[in-house]
Amino acid sequence: MNLKVIAFDADDTLWVNETYFDETEKKFCGLMEDYLSHQGISNELFKIQIGNLKLYGYGIKGYILSMIEAAMNISDNTIRVEVIEKIIKYGKELLEKPIVLLDGVEETLKALHGKYKLVVATKGDLLDQRRKLHKSGLGHYFHHIEVMSDKQETDYSDLIKRLEIKPDEFFMIGNSLKSDVLPVLAIGGYAVHIPFHTTWAHEKIDHKVEHKNFHAFEKITEIMLLLA
Repeated sequence: MNLKVIAFDADDTLWVNETYFDETEKKFCGLMEDYLSHQGISNELFKIQIGNLKLYGYGIKGYILSMIEAAMNISDNTIRVEVIEKIIKYGKELLEKPIVLLDGVEETLKALHGKYKLVVATKGDLLDQRRKLHKSGLGHYFHHIEVMSDKQETDYSDLIKRLEIKPDEFFMIGNSLKSDVLPVLAIGGYAVHIPFHTTWAHEKIDHKVEHKNFHAFEKITEIMLLLA
């Protein structure tokens, strides 16, 4: 490998994220349980989230709006203002969650810093992701921060052009096979999957990945086996 750029996904690769969403969804289901089963509420919320991605993109703010819309649908537009206020409160609590780094993240960044150009390549809301990076204390390790509206092949190709490198000089590390691995492999880059213990349903795939440029590790520190 003749790598120049090592890119890291942020949420559930550098720090905890999906765990907080799961906790919020449980509270939302409890709030709406007079209308529907918890599974039914979760299914409705997920359906609305996916339908809203093209309008709101990824991130907490779009999630708050989707919870409000789901509450209106589930209650047949009879939901009380007090319930809407609680949903907004849940969303604000999500935005204020502490940044908890995953094991081995800073150790890995320290080892790679100065040897490669390090980049954050993540989806989500720009303001929120910049806030999380600032609060994480990791910002000084990174040369560039790319907050994408999505992670398709074209999004990665555009990033690579901006970085003025070739696809085979790009190495992506993330917890999502769908977003962090498959599109990068498709354009000729290298990718590593580091699984997180919980994955949003939208990011799951139902087949194994087999590719000469693909590696899978259990811990982020194991990438040093390739990059040291």
